[in-house]
Amino acid sequence: MKEFNVVIAGTGGQGVITLMRIIAEAALRQGFDVKTSELHGLAQRGGPIPCHIRFGEKIYSPIVMEGEAHLIIALEPLEALRNSYYGSKENKTVFIVNNYRIIPLSIFINKEIYPSLDEIIETLGKFSTRVITLNAFGTVKEAVGNIMSTNIYMLGYAVSKGLIPLEEKFVIEGIEEIVPKKFLEVNKKVFYLGASGNKI
Repeated sequence: MKEFNVVIAGTGGQGVITLMRIIAEAALRQGFDVKTSELHGLAQRGGPIPCHIRFGEKIYSPIVMEGEAHLIIALEPLEALRNSYYGSKENKTVFIVNNYRIIPLSIFINKEIYPSLDEIIETLGKFSTRVITLNAFGTVKEAVGNIMSTNIYMLGYAVSKGLIPLEEKFVIEGIEEIVPKKFLEVNKKVFYLGASGNKI
């Protein structure tokens, strides 16, 4: 595989950077060259945190260019929309979107209207060949009592469906390396829950 480009979109507190680190670790363990880029200055304020991961035979730049993402994992619908330009039909981009909305402060300040999920999906369709929405928030909360592992659930789904070219064993090793030990078992449980394919 020459290269695979991933964009992770979400807001502060959703585990965007943790997810990036797990994917990067798994790709390294699988023998790929890996580059990552993160912008987390607004993370503590609940602001957007786009992260890029590129892996393959030889990667020279950590930045995913417009239209060149193969997979966009969005932990929040509006953030999927904001990062849609990284996708393209030409590159057969797939979006995986958590359907739980986190209304940003800017919506209230600017008196804007948060678009409906249907409107978001319709727009994303212009930048992709497939848009998958997951009830990740609700499923994880029901299963383990909190929503801290929503990011891991979405990764489990992506791996099990072959949407990211990483082997399960290396992803599990990545989780074991990155996730603190006290949260490890619950995260592994959530990963396999996502791998079971629960979606809406």
